[in-house]
Amino acid sequence: MPIATVNPTTGQTLRTFDPLDAQGVERCLADAAAAAATYRRTAFAERAELLVRAAALLEAETEDIARTMTTEMGKPLAAARAEAAKCAKAMRWYAARAESLLADEHPAPDDVRDAGAAAVRVAYRPLGVILAVMPWNFPLWQVVRFAAPALMAGNVGLLKHASNVPQTALYLGELFHRAGFPRGCFQTLLIGSAAVEGVLRDPRVAAATLTGSEPAGRAVASVAGDEVKKTVLELGGSDPFIVMPSADIDRAARTAVTARVQNNGQSCIAAKRFIVHADVHDEFAERFTAGMRALTVGDPMEESTDVGPLATEAGRSDLEELVDDAVRHSATVLCGGRRPPRHADGWFYEPTVLTDVTPAMRIDREEAFGPVATLYRVGSLEEAVERANDTPFGLSSNLWTRSEADVEQAARDLEAGGVFVNGMTASHPALPFGGVKRSGYGRELSGHGIREFCNITTVWRAAEQTPS
Repeated sequence: MPIATVNPTTGQTLRTFDPLDAQGVERCLADAAAAAATYRRTAFAERAELLVRAAALLEAETEDIARTMTTEMGKPLAAARAEAAKCAKAMRWYAARAESLLADEHPAPDDVRDAGAAAVRVAYRPLGVILAVMPWNFPLWQVVRFAAPALMAGNVGLLKHASNVPQTALYLGELFHRAGFPRGCFQTLLIGSAAVEGVLRDPRVAAATLTGSEPAGRAVASVAGDEVKKTVLELGGSDPFIVMPSADIDRAARTAVTARVQNNGQSCIAAKRFIVHADVHDEFAERFTAGMRALTVGDPMEESTDVGPLATEAGRSDLEELVDDAVRHSATVLCGGRRPPRHADGWFYEPTVLTDVTPAMRIDREEAFGPVATLYRVGSLEEAVERANDTPFGLSSNLWTRSEADVEQAARDLEAGGVFVNGMTASHPALPFGGVKRSGYGRELSGHGIREFCNITTVWRAAEQTPS
């Protein structure tokens, strides 16, 4: 993929960018290594002041960067503004809390006395240069949720962003520089995917984090494993949305629409498989389908638009193939299932609901990255959980019920990094975020996220010896 801004609403290429050459990459690596050697010694208060400045700049420039994101990847403008606000909130959250999250830990003296220690403390120290390989779907948030904790922990960052959001990527590098972070603390590398391996193998890079597809995760993890470097991976998801008979069906159906089409359906944590108890299946299906059908598809710059285009032409083709395969295998289309005739120029796809989905269909096992939902009928919570777990992914999950017994059983048995009850999955600075199975490993956000790229250091002091 060329490094270019291609407007998905029109299909027009607006700007192209030359990738960094080998000398440019080397300069960035050298600057990052030099920054890591000194920035790690800065005080938390100094880091916090810089991060709050970055948050203030972002807040002041929200409208401009929101329009850039919408132009580059097609999310509705209101959602782009909300993404910028969320990033500023996360920056302020880590600025206020990083010092306490990374405070030294002190084991009880009685627990370490038999180790010959007078005192022991556990300290969190930065690893150094962290490579971040990030996707286009939340082009600000995906980066900031790594950058804010990493910078507050004393690490420095190198960003390899998706090739279709280069202007957002460059903005991020400039944002931290303008906020006053020392040279080399956070840099954007305009490079293609083929150049990632060389950067990751460089001995000056200590670790990597990737949010993206399963193949991309495998590639980065393989190289990092060969180099014995730490990685955090947040990959795909096919999150279940379970609805039980005691649920508020109207609220569940309305939330389900939002949960499916957030970010034009291009979210790893969007609910994708709607697993509904037979007692309420038909009522839910009717309300959910009506809600999906009523959405306004159109220009994402228009305030009235609910669903904009898919970010890339290839992404729409992939989604069409999944739907067409399901229909060939006798799935029923309750709504959508085609390109909207009124929007022929861009990469639009109608909000779609499929039922009668079987394991013979690709969409039963593969992630649908767009506004397409699959609907299943089950007879019990046990069957719902079994269906929910029957996927290679395990990012998050949703459960709608008024039964505490249902909640406890689902929280115990669902194979996912999160269980959200009577609400849709969301990421938040205070909550650990990540998955299991092929959704990846490690956690972002919260105290767990800031510690992922720290050297957990045991500092042991011997007890004084009494002369014999």
